[in-house]
Amino acid sequence: MVRGGLLGALLILAGALPAPAQEAYPTRPIRLIVPFAPGGPSDIVARILAPKMTATLGQPIVVENRAGAGGVTGIDVAAKAAPDGYTFAIGSAGGLAVAPRLDRGTPYDPLRDLAPLTLAMLVPEPLVVPAAMPFRSVQELVAAARAQPGRLNYGSSGSGSMPHLAGEQLRAAAGIDVTHISYRGGAPLATALLQNEVQLGFADLPILLPYLRAGSLRALAVGTERRLPWLPDVPTMAEVGLPAVDANNWHGLVAPARVPEPILVALHRAAAGALRDPEVVRLLNEQGAIPGGNSREEFGAFLRSENEKWGEVIRRGNIRAD
Repeated sequence: MVRGGLLGALLILAGALPAPAQEAYPTRPIRLIVPFAPGGPSDIVARILAPKMTATLGQPIVVENRAGAGGVTGIDVAAKAAPDGYTFAIGSAGGLAVAPRLDRGTPYDPLRDLAPLTLAMLVPEPLVVPAAMPFRSVQELVAAARAQPGRLNYGSSGSGSMPHLAGEQLRAAAGIDVTHISYRGGAPLATALLQNEVQLGFADLPILLPYLRAGSLRALAVGTERRLPWLPDVPTMAEVGLPAVDANNWHGLVAPARVPEPILVALHRAAAGALRDPEVVRLLNEQGAIPGGNSREEFGAFLRSENEKWGEVIRRGNIRAD
């Protein structure tokens, strides 16, 4: 009886004691993995965001470039990192929604092995033609392609790239027969368009802007929901009757799965706050990009929809990676 009463008293006393305090986060530098070499779009936005997030979190955000396999290597490093909040990554549409659906796949499942944080930026993919081509509208281009099936070539920055998938969307939505020509990167694609090696193509807006402003390329439509401030006279694909052509490149922030909820909240708050900063907005706009900053839930839904959409395009077109 005495022993039982003593045990009960000890248990009551233990319950009254304060729980051990959880370690504050963060207490040391945080890695932001960029899965590409320095100087590319993901690297640029990471280095724009890092100092702003550092100011919010109180610890340095250290950008680490882990290039390889078209952005897959770095995302794999992040997916396999300890889920403690000290490693997160910025991934592109290629590494987070396209490569996982191609024939060679990826060593991670973006919907299972990663926790979505927020969309960092959207990079529009305008449909362009060389200035030497007579087409002034999508309707004229489609009419010419239907009149001469297989004669017009469209270029891309590689098999399975966003410009390739955008071309496949256009082919299916417009019911046209155009021939795909693959190049190794956006710069060779732009050169091919300028030299009229290909008669149409999609590419990241930052690559195209100098040529559009110079008049050497002509934009016919954009796949965004609204017209772009850089190209206010260029209609959307929905406006020209092809709403299914909605290809845009994008870059988003992700963490390893199983990172504790309070840490995900802290990372998202720092990232979304940075993306609303006027200086960050200005710098991203100068790159031809639309800043993100949506909620974790919204970015998660977007990530799922992009995987489903591009998976279907890849299956329908029997697209294989280079």
